[in-house]
Amino acid sequence: MAKKRKYTQKKRAESAEETRRRIVEATVELHQEIGPRATTISAIAERAGVQRLTIYRHFPDETAVFQACTSHWLEDHPLPDPGSWQTIDDAAERTRTALRTLYRYYAQTQAMWDAAHRDEPDVPALQQPMAAVREYLAGIADDLVRALSVGGRPKKALTATAHHAVAFRTWQSLDQASMTPDQAAEAVTNWIAASR
Repeated sequence: MAKKRKYTQKKRAESAEETRRRIVEATVELHQEIGPRATTISAIAERAGVQRLTIYRHFPDETAVFQACTSHWLEDHPLPDPGSWQTIDDAAERTRTALRTLYRYYAQTQAMWDAAHRDEPDVPALQQPMAAVREYLAGIADDLVRALSVGGRPKKALTATAHHAVAFRTWQSLDQASMTPDQAAEAVTNWIAASR
């Protein structure tokens, strides 16, 4: 009898984990399609094929669902690792590589970033993760400014330009102007060089 109980508990745990995964994936899909602001618990339940009450069995509130969504999405789409370009000594090449990497990432993940930027002011659960992303991007910009400012104090214009260059909305405006990520990275690298 103990063996059967153990098997049943294991099956229940697997089923609960599968249900939780479906809820999180439904939330990710809805956030990309209609945005976090328009995503409701009812819509998540319908997309996941569960009842609303089932969602609350797995998550205490909407904020917890959104946090699980953010964690899951970032695991599947991790932010680029600055270490991949920070070892490049040539400042212009470091800048070009950083921007090319960021812009390619933005191109692959545009729907979610667009929705997150648009809805952040109205969705408190987005504010902390977006603040962390801004801090990450500021670190990249500051590293580029240091690399470009060897032997002198950085100009205000260089700092402002570098911070603007790494922003999603900057890439998005260049994408809307029909520039590929690589073309945009090259143009913005030249723009940054001109502000030195």
